Amino acid sequence: MTNNKSHEVEGLRHMADYNSTSGDHVKLEDNRSAEAHPVTVNSSKNEQPAGVNDGVKSGSVRRPGDRVFEFLSTASATLITVFIAAIGIFLVLRALPALNRNANGYLGFFTYSDTWNTSDVDNMYFGIPNLFATTVMMSVLALIIAMPIALGVAVFLSNYAPKSIVKPMGYLVDMLAAVPSIVYGLWGWLVLGPFLSGFYEWLESWGAGFFLFSTYSNTPSFATGRNIFTGGIVLAIMILPIIAATAREVFVQTPKGHIEAAQALGATRWEVVRMTVLPFGLSGYVSGSMLGLGRALGETMALYMVVSPSSAFRGSLFDGGTTFATAIANAAPEFNNDIKAGAYIAAGLVLFLLTFVVNAIARSMVSGKKK
Repeated sequence: MTNNKSHEVEGLRHMADYNSTSGDHVKLEDNRSAEAHPVTVNSSKNEQPAGVNDGVKSGSVRRPGDRVFEFLSTASATLITVFIAAIGIFLVLRALPALNRNANGYLGFFTYSDTWNTSDVDNMYFGIPNLFATTVMMSVLALIIAMPIALGVAVFLSNYAPKSIVKPMGYLVDMLAAVPSIVYGLWGWLVLGPFLSGFYEWLESWGAGFFLFSTYSNTPSFATGRNIFTGGIVLAIMILPIIAATAREVFVQTPKGHIEAAQALGATRWEVVRMTVLPFGLSGYVSGSMLGLGRALGETMALYMVVSPSSAFRGSLFDGGTTFATAIANAAPEFNNDIKAGAYIAAGLVLFLLTFVVNAIARSMVSGKKK
């Protein structure tokens, strides 16, 4: 019994000695391996791709071509600003001498609504209320006509039209913006005005007594149709592609997740458009309309040919009228005198500021939507 226990103790001692020797042997082998391959062990922790930690930041290297491109880009942007500022300064400097000789003073420029008289350069009478009213009335009429049509075109091309006709129809709409103004003017004068004469006669009899459809002794003949109504229709056709193209670009950016969520709830195609596409693209549609308004405010040649000139403004769609742009075009023979020209340049300054403000509002709305 005692011998067996002593044998067991001896066996345990031998096992302990063996384990101790094995452990030392393993440690020795590890140490030898580490000494034999020191670079491999250390490089696994510290090695990095070449150029990552060499002290040079991304984009900090500048070559001559970069400097030239940066200079040209900065110069181009600065040049645009200089051009706009130069135009504004020119208008102000040329308008001031005429405003100083206005018989009604500076305030009269904004209140005088009678016929312009610039024959006597020392005692001139001129003001912008009638020009402003006619310009705004014709532009607003164009918006009222163009906005719903442009909305329908944009919704159709972005949601309903087959893919095979989207591009061709888009090109056709864009081509409307490329048609010269004088072509629109000729078409409105020779075709559209006479074509609408019967409609104007019916509208005048139907709306008798209403100021928008009133006629006067010097109202342009319905047979020619050279009135504010025809001018507004021509303007509407001219600004329609601007509004439609802007609205379409915004509508196609509607997140697919919103559309798919509405479809998953069982919404019809019209309900998808009404609940997702239109709310998402509303600001783009409005901003496109503002851009179209800016285009309408400055139109000259088409209205010069379509609308019979008139110095009075009585609020009737059947009246003739003169906008800022057409007033300047009509007075071109007087521009041989700087003072006379200054009166119309003052009107041009107001138009410049008006279109600048309208376009700035439209651009800010587009930028805000993109953010």
